[in-house]
Amino acid sequence: MTKGEQIISAWFQSRNWVQFPFQKEMEKAYLDGFSGLLNAPTGSGKTFALFLPFLVDYINRYPHEYKTRKNNGLLMLWITPLRALTNDIRKAMQSVVDDLEIPWKIATRTGDTPAKEKQDLKKKQPEVLLTTPESLHIMLAQKEYPKLFQHLQVVVVDEWHELLGTKRGVQLELGLARLKTIAKEVKRTPEPEVQFSASSNRLRIWGISATIGNLEQAAEVLLGRDLQENEIRLIRANLDKHIIIESIIPENIENFSWAGHLGIKLLPQVMEIVAQSKTTLIFTNTRSQTEIWYQVILEKYPEYAGIIAMHHGSLDNDLRNWVEEALHEGILKLVVCTSSLDLGVDFRPVDTVIQVGSPKGVARFMQRAGRSGHHPGAISRAWFVPTHSLELLEGAAIKEAIKEGIFESRDPMLLAMDVLMQYLVTLAVSDGFRPQEIFPEIKSTYAYADLNEEEFQQILNFITKGGKTLSQYDEFLKVEVENGLYKVNNRRVAMRHRLSMGTIVSDVSMRIKYLTGGYLGSIEEDFIARLKIGDNFWFAGRSLELVKVKDMTAFVKRSASSKGKVPSWMGGRIPLSTQLSAMFRKKLDEVAHAIETDIEVKALHPLFQLQQQLSHLPEKSEFLIEKFQSRDGHHIFFYPFEGRLVHEGMASLFAYRLGKIKKGSYSIAMNDYGFELLSDEPIPLEEGLTQQLFSITNLLGDIQNSLNANEMARRRFRDIAHIAGLVFTGFPGRVMKNRHLQASTSLLFQVFNEYEPDNVLVRQAYNEALQFQLEEFRLRAALQRITELKIVITESERPTPFSFPIMVDRLREKLSTESLEDRIAKMTVRYERNS
Repeated sequence: MTKGEQIISAWFQSRNWVQFPFQKEMEKAYLDGFSGLLNAPTGSGKTFALFLPFLVDYINRYPHEYKTRKNNGLLMLWITPLRALTNDIRKAMQSVVDDLEIPWKIATRTGDTPAKEKQDLKKKQPEVLLTTPESLHIMLAQKEYPKLFQHLQVVVVDEWHELLGTKRGVQLELGLARLKTIAKEVKRTPEPEVQFSASSNRLRIWGISATIGNLEQAAEVLLGRDLQENEIRLIRANLDKHIIIESIIPENIENFSWAGHLGIKLLPQVMEIVAQSKTTLIFTNTRSQTEIWYQVILEKYPEYAGIIAMHHGSLDNDLRNWVEEALHEGILKLVVCTSSLDLGVDFRPVDTVIQVGSPKGVARFMQRAGRSGHHPGAISRAWFVPTHSLELLEGAAIKEAIKEGIFESRDPMLLAMDVLMQYLVTLAVSDGFRPQEIFPEIKSTYAYADLNEEEFQQILNFITKGGKTLSQYDEFLKVEVENGLYKVNNRRVAMRHRLSMGTIVSDVSMRIKYLTGGYLGSIEEDFIARLKIGDNFWFAGRSLELVKVKDMTAFVKRSASSKGKVPSWMGGRIPLSTQLSAMFRKKLDEVAHAIETDIEVKALHPLFQLQQQLSHLPEKSEFLIEKFQSRDGHHIFFYPFEGRLVHEGMASLFAYRLGKIKKGSYSIAMNDYGFELLSDEPIPLEEGLTQQLFSITNLLGDIQNSLNANEMARRRFRDIAHIAGLVFTGFPGRVMKNRHLQASTSLLFQVFNEYEPDNVLVRQAYNEALQFQLEEFRLRAALQRITELKIVITESERPTPFSFPIMVDRLREKLSTESLEDRIAKMTVRYERNS
């Protein structure tokens, strides 16, 4: 046993801890010089599984001076997707090195780090730096940046599954490729007493990931194409994390349920669970839902004032930090939150998690459940709260999927040209780059392995000459070429680029500030634009009155009014994942075959009985289509059970194909279970079925004809243009207004479409519209599945339990919330009376 291993082993014993087998396996793989991916459940000791082997390696290198050696430079870079994770991990690491009397500094560098602290980090580097993908690229934009990383031994990417398949993940792939090249170029002169392994000149890269369906591919994407398979290790914890999952069953199952109650009807049962727990996290899927639950709890249970808090991404950082600290210290009994608390922050007092509404994914529910019992050996307890009756079946499907170990895959993103364009300007802003050197490095990444020289040259032409169409505009001529070196020499261009770096693009936000001082957070500009001065709204659990708007800041004061608008944020509706959709269909098949082993299924018996009575319960081998006529017109409902985005594309596709048989206009509505076509005239369904309505022949062309593909691509182009640096969103405090930003990107899109149709960014916009807005690959697979099923068509005189919520979704677009609830109440009474 080496000296480092002896010291770490003694530290474990001093804590009365025992290393898990996976931690020992991880230590061996690290010391042998491998890179790889660690798969371990949350709360299993995965941070120490990588940090402690790094310490063992360091002690082995400097066995006689590890307690006195200083000025090591940056040795470990720890990258996390969330700023909130850095403080927790930093404290854990610092406690270890303090215990071992190693004179190291563990530091963080994120967007929240004060400017003075960032300057101090430049003057004296810490041995370990915790940061985010965005901050890594900001460091790469500094002059002489290779000096920052010349001593770097290892990069650890925490929660890699959260970055995989996103542009932030692609951004990180590029950053890692650069760091690997720097490590190869650095010539180390070993000190006499230091024993370097054969692979010591190679930068180690390790990822940490929760369970996903494509772990092997996840490792390949992280590590790049320049590592051979025998140089990679995939370490699995194989810990049997015990999770207890229960659903809250409504006392009265609604046969005609609809997704709009937000689960509030079950509040008394929820609060019973909260009262019996030490500390509870209530997860919702949207920030507005979090605000509503927080308000209702305080209104109905005022005794929780002072021990309840709220946490979501739009709240001010100081408020979020306070909530996290209070959770650590056990001050709070209840926190209502969104995905802002999904990831691995260690809140040991939390013993119960409650999920309001379906999380729409197995892995997402597993991640949130793991927030309770967040330490090795502890039991995680999670409750599922349905927001409508049929959602209970999703609860049963989630439990079954976790039991069978079925989790979603994260498909890697390929050829994101906007991210690459931003990255090349980043390198040009710092020390510059030479295309012949950087091109092979870029192609070593998984994301750009298929990048060809013609596409690369088009991007180079764009950042230096504005491409074919923008060469007359100086603001697009960012990079100059000096003796083959691509460099940004204009200070204004460099400053604007540094201010707009990153791949997280959202609607323009306004800060919310009290007139008397103090920030509360940020809110989307469109919401404030709909308010008048003097209007009341709820934010951060407070009733606020809008006083004035100035310089992208909404000034407010406290209001005594109990009424006010609740902000809504974009991206509220998450589609059902492929894996959860398949499990939902499996559960429905069990219902059709009278297999009622789940408590959720038993509770839904009256609803399914009415569905069978009015229409049909589809088996796994069947595809259900319902026909229904009302004063609104002729309705047809299709039930693929594939998720909202697939249904949106399928509905438009079917409307287009049926329209070719008989001209007519259709209204479309959908939810996660099915979709509706509504027309004034009878719909030629039978003719459509005989003419291959479900066929995948010419699918891409029919999709583009059925939808306004041009408009969808235009919307995607706005974000692409932002990331690629074609538009500047403004300086701090002087952000470009939403409508101006949209006008600028729309004009660019129009120009490119007309004069440069082969532009790589325009092509990317069309591809993203198909991939992300319509899930074209999943739509194709769904159609292929349906063609093998038996088509069952039923006709009824009234809506069925399956079709009712889809009709409500259509009404939702036309009516305000209050009038919608009145209309639905009347509809429900009428249909239940006739049932």
